[in-house]
Amino acid sequence: MIDPIPEFVDTTNQVTARAPAESSVLTRRFPARPESFSFEPSQRWVRGVVDGTAIVDSFSQFLIWEPRAKVPEYMYPREHVRTDLLVPSEPGPGPQRYFRPATRDVEWFDLVLGDRRIHQVAWRWLVPGLEDYLSVSWYYDVLDDWFEEDEPVHTHPRDPYNRVDAIPSSRHVTVTGPDGSVLAETTAPVLVYETGLPTRYYIPASDVHLDSLTPLAQWTSCPYKGFANDHWSLPGNEAPVAWSYSAPTPNLRSIAGYIAFYQDGTVISVDGETS
Repeated sequence: MIDPIPEFVDTTNQVTARAPAESSVLTRRFPARPESFSFEPSQRWVRGVVDGTAIVDSFSQFLIWEPRAKVPEYMYPREHVRTDLLVPSEPGPGPQRYFRPATRDVEWFDLVLGDRRIHQVAWRWLVPGLEDYLSVSWYYDVLDDWFEEDEPVHTHPRDPYNRVDAIPSSRHVTVTGPDGSVLAETTAPVLVYETGLPTRYYIPASDVHLDSLTPLAQWTSCPYKGFANDHWSLPGNEAPVAWSYSAPTPNLRSIAGYIAFYQDGTVISVDGETS
């Protein structure tokens, strides 16, 4: 790497780019979210485990997106699911706490393993063409663990059309609270670019005024980054404004221990411009 990296001597490179006019021969490329169910073959080794028993074990399955959905699920041939451990669920609506399926026209199944019965673990979409496939919930506390190959994955299957890049930078990032107080300031952030999301600015903990934040006893998870086990709010407000991954997935290890802030509840400026 060149050190220092050359840059313009003036600030013309900071002018926000104006998009070209769209026409019949030039359009912006958007992530496809069709109005119908859509699917994509997958060759990953996928396993879902309960009490040390593989409930799903598949080398060949399909990612499926519900109409207008951003996040996919897997659907498996029945032979790749322990259907001998599934029993029909009692009639009624699906579990409202699950993120998916959003489409409620499904047939639900419970899992019975020894003395343990887990309600509405799996479902079959009542959609022509999907009669021979089952999906199994990736929601947090349904199955004990999910793996793609030998790596634990949480929350939902990874989308092959989603990309997450963590790139070290020398941009000048400042985070201020609603009262104008500085919560963080750095010239050594790691910028995380994820398809469909705003840029996230991960800041070294040493450049964050932690005495201005209140720790929260909560966690969140991401299939690409892992578990965000630290969250903070502003004093007197329970809404989280910042989070951190202490042990992210191997591809995102550069953000370990760094702290990112939501745009809601804070003001983030980059090189003097509000992001």
